[in-house]
Formats: sequence, structure tokens, C-alpha cells
Amino acid sequence: MPAGDAFTPDQLLDLERAVRHAESASGLSFSIYVGGADSETRPFALELLNELPDPDRSVLVFVDPAGRRLEIVTGATSKRQLSDTSAGLAALTMQTSFAAGDLTGGLVAGVQQLGEHAHQPPLLHSNEPHKQ
Repeated sequence: MPAGDAFTPDQLLDLERAVRHAESASGLSFSIYVGGADSETRPFALELLNELPDPDRSVLVFVDPAGRRLEIVTGATSKRQLSDTSAGLAALTMQTSFAAGDLTGGLVAGVQQLGEHAHQPPLLHSNEPHKQ
């Protein structure tokens, strides 16, 4: 997460906790990028996603506060766990906080919401015999 001077140490800690919570709840990898895009927002966010260690199992939240842009992009595996509807609801949560001037609070709430909605897929097979 590029931080620059945008966040205080306490805010960074809050963001790190939110990411850890989301990862624990979902089994996916979460990343936050705050800054401007070198090109169009969505292709830039997808480019960032593909640079992550495991893009298929990743969720990237891209925020450009100056450009008032937000993108949530997912890899192939994470897309199966996180619906577009859930991502859209998390985006609304974040945008509401951003509009009130709370970048950190919006990111924390949105990332936690994404993690909770990106449920881990159910176990379909078990080595234990079926009990009747």
C-alpha cells in the first residue's frame, strides 16, 4: 500500500488491521492502492492487480482521491468468491465516507465488508465417511 504522507501511523495501522481481517475472513489477499493513475483508472487498477504476487487470489482497492475515482478489481479465483453486487455495496460504503472527508474510515469499512462478503467456498468433499 503506497502511503506517502496521506496517512498517519495510526491510520496505517487501522488499514493493515482491516486488510488482515479481510484476508482472515475470506482466504484471499487484499491490497489497497491510494494515488493517481498513469492511464484510465480500470486498466491501471488491473495492471496493479496483475503485479501482485498472486493476482488470481487477490482483491485490489484502488482510490484516487484527487480524481475522485474508486475501483475494486479481482482476480479469477477471488471473482468467484466476491460478487459484483457485494463489491458494489462495499464501494458505496467507501464513497459515502469519502464524501464526508474520511478516507481512512471509508477504506477500513469497505475492505472489512469485502472480506466478509468474499466468503470462502464451501468444502464439497470430505475424507470422513457419511454418518446416518
